[in-house]
Amino acid sequence: MSSKTGKVYLVGAGPGNVDLLTLKALRLLQTCDIVLYDQLVSEDILHLIPRHVTLENVGKQRSFHPVPQVQINQRLIDLALQGNNVLRLKGGDPFIFGRGGEEIDSLKEQGIPFEVVPGVTAANGVAAFAGIPLTHRDYAQSCLFVTAHLKEGSFDLDWSALVRPRQTVVIYMGLHGLDRLATELLQAGMAPDMPVALIEQGTREAQRVVITVLDKLYQESIDHALKSPTLIIIGSVVELQNKLSWFN
Repeated sequence: MSSKTGKVYLVGAGPGNVDLLTLKALRLLQTCDIVLYDQLVSEDILHLIPRHVTLENVGKQRSFHPVPQVQINQRLIDLALQGNNVLRLKGGDPFIFGRGGEEIDSLKEQGIPFEVVPGVTAANGVAAFAGIPLTHRDYAQSCLFVTAHLKEGSFDLDWSALVRPRQTVVIYMGLHGLDRLATELLQAGMAPDMPVALIEQGTREAQRVVITVLDKLYQESIDHALKSPTLIIIGSVVELQNKLSWFN
């Protein structure tokens, strides 16, 4: 153990496009000792890290968590106690479906100093690159962010809250549950012809946008062989995508 405890920086890397990385995140990447990064962090961002900095991939994929969360928490503590300035690099924003709260809770319990650096979350970054405004006074007055990848590995959502009028719903990590997702929304009263956007690899050069409607959602995902990461946007604002699209 070092006589001087290091500091942990919980940093959002944004949705993938390297130009969306914040200036503070870039500065910390180039001055830290060790980076623990997630699977969704793009290679372009990792290439910005100097060669002398140690990199550790602690990322997770669906149904495959080679480094359990409790182990990541302990690794951050151990590295800081050794005197390192540690950068925990997460896709998107660390406080939006990124388990950032769990990690800093562990640091707080051990008296480890930390700092949180926000990042551009997938919802607004990907939507912007797809040409879909999440709110628009003629279409949507509110926006709801939802994760379809829950602690117990299944949905536990208030479906009635998702079908309110003049609302945009953005679903993270929902690609592998689209069949049930669509069924539940239809049963809760959402219109079968509600516009839906499926955005694969959003903000990156490989970005693909599939526009469909709710009752065709699952089949369209199969027909286009969509893969993760794919963000789902549901709501009337999706109608504007054809008019406002600008990227790719």
